[in-house]
Amino acid sequence: MLNEQLEYISPEDYLRLEAQSPVRHEYVAGGIYAMTGASLRHNIIALNLASALRAHLKASPCRVFIEGVKLHVARDKAYYYPDVIVSCDPRLQSITGDSMAIDQPTVLVEVLSTSTEGVDRREKFLAYRKLASLKEYVLVQQDRIEVELFRRQGDVGWEHWVFSAGDELLLASLDFRCSLSDVYDGGGL
Repeated sequence: MLNEQLEYISPEDYLRLEAQSPVRHEYVAGGIYAMTGASLRHNIIALNLASALRAHLKASPCRVFIEGVKLHVARDKAYYYPDVIVSCDPRLQSITGDSMAIDQPTVLVEVLSTSTEGVDRREKFLAYRKLASLKEYVLVQQDRIEVELFRRQGDVGWEHWVFSAGDELLLASLDFRCSLSDVYDGGGL
């Protein structure tokens, strides 16, 4: 067992260091965690979904962001990098050069991998659900055609939906529909 003391990093120091780092890190309560690179399939799936969302939302006040954008969960003193973020926050209509993170997402998407699935399902979902603006959380398998959707049900909890080959993903909060074949197009499945 390692007997090493980890140094606390303030959120301000994290943001400053992250802006200069060639490697992305997530931040949780004073600790920073390097992120691994994504597979080509992971990237294709995230891009397909983000592109379809962007096309659908083009005339709306909502914005779509992909994996390089930080999500701030203030209650957990955390910064994460979801694969896709949709936010309808009016403050995002005029983005400035010093904008660092989004804190009011409507929809979050994580493309799962063997190394990240546990964190995406447990730690991140527990953190994300504290964001009052979040209406839907989407988990996309990259090694098989399967998408899970968690939809907020008022103050009582979350509905869980599972979609597979031949199904259509429906994000009610955005009035968005997309066939799973379009989500996985070009991903080799």
